[in-house]
Amino acid sequence: MRWGYLHFTRFPAQRKVIESPSLAGKPFVLVEEVRGQRKVAFGSTSALKAGVRPDMTLTAACALEPSLQHFPYRAEEEARALSSLGEALLCVAPAFQLAAPEGLWFDAGAAHLFGGEEGLCARALEVCSDHGYRGRAVVASELFTGQALARHGKSPVRVVPEGGSAMALAPLPLLALEAPARAPFLALGFSTLGEVAALPGGAVTARGGAASLRAHLLCQGRDDTRFVAAVLEEVLEERMTLEWPAESFEPLQFALKTVLDRLCARLAGRRRAAVQLTFTLQLDPKGHVELPLTLARPTARSKLLLDLARHRLSDLKLENPVAALSIRVDEHSEDRGQQLALGDAPEGDAALEVVLSRLATTLGEEALFCAALETVHRPEQAYAARAFRPPPATRAMAGELLPKEEREVSVEEALRERPSRLLEAPAPLEAEITESGELLATWLLGRRRRVTAMAGPERLSGEWWAETPFSRDYYRVHVEGLGPAWVFRDARDGRFYLQGLFD
Repeated sequence: MRWGYLHFTRFPAQRKVIESPSLAGKPFVLVEEVRGQRKVAFGSTSALKAGVRPDMTLTAACALEPSLQHFPYRAEEEARALSSLGEALLCVAPAFQLAAPEGLWFDAGAAHLFGGEEGLCARALEVCSDHGYRGRAVVASELFTGQALARHGKSPVRVVPEGGSAMALAPLPLLALEAPARAPFLALGFSTLGEVAALPGGAVTARGGAASLRAHLLCQGRDDTRFVAAVLEEVLEERMTLEWPAESFEPLQFALKTVLDRLCARLAGRRRAAVQLTFTLQLDPKGHVELPLTLARPTARSKLLLDLARHRLSDLKLENPVAALSIRVDEHSEDRGQQLALGDAPEGDAALEVVLSRLATTLGEEALFCAALETVHRPEQAYAARAFRPPPATRAMAGELLPKEEREVSVEEALRERPSRLLEAPAPLEAEITESGELLATWLLGRRRRVTAMAGPERLSGEWWAETPFSRDYYRVHVEGLGPAWVFRDARDGRFYLQGLFD
């Protein structure tokens, strides 16, 4: 397997500038409390040029730069923002793993869709740039190799060929290793990973034990760490705590834009569109207000949702200032995109969506309807009023996930559908099977995943006269955290294999 790593230098500082553009080019730090002292966790480029360094006390940092601004560092919020960016990257990679607070790994198995691994890295960086982040991308066969080269390399894109990890790691400084692992080698006077890799393994083990041996293997490009994909949350919700309670709508706008950008990035990565949202305003010192927002048409466009939120919140009168904001997607549907037209039609269409959503929110969903044709010849009965809802799904898990009366395709039709992404070679699955032969669960991407639906079989066999005859039972299954997949059971050995994935 091949893995990519994205490194964002001082990610929390980058995020702070994106949320507050007025901080661009100014000295500021993010501060956390350590043993009763406020210490610098991350600093801006201007602050670093002034001599401010991580782990420095805030008092010492302000002495170096009197105009230094400081803000609290909240590790959980940084991890949540990094996870949102990871979900945005699901449009180029099927899975990701966080390496908070400055990076994440991603599955590079879809590189052939982007013209190779360099093209995949370029596309991933482009997605990050669209959200305001600058980073470096590396693809390698080992997790440590990709992370070390992205953190300490200079090239924005680098691809390490199979078997080339040791040579690529050799010139890197010992700082690429974690502090406890590099300490014994620093004491011996070594400065690069290549020098450590050249040591005899027995001598390293005798002097430093198992921890030093593992560091020695990492320097040689031998890393057996498993990729553990992040589990996607079922409920799409984003939260943000304001630096100071907002008494008017103006300061709340910046928080709204940030939260909606993250939420829409997650929706876009999953190829979903919001239908109904709930805005929750946490008041200071107590109390909260919940405001629902119903959309006339599903969307994952941050700008449109921000316009609707402005209309919904700008005239709101609250008893107390707003201390925190959260937005939850209560209902979403498949994002089918939208066909744009020439001229000013797209802007006019967007304006219509705003008007329809405002009417639905203000008057209620029942007050806004459309005419749906009926199979009746009498003109007065040829249509019926229907609420504006997302278009019905044309695909289902062979009808298993929908009530019988709502199924639009038969089991046979769903089974004939082929996956959009096929593996180059079928991957064997470690499966848990019932007595009747149905899949209960399987091990994928480093964890046990339940099978929530299964349809089939579609039996295919043939070429009995060839050297490689086949007899397989194909199933369409829905795997927890992965979605619909195409698997088959081989009649030769009775095992299950993963063949492809559906979008």
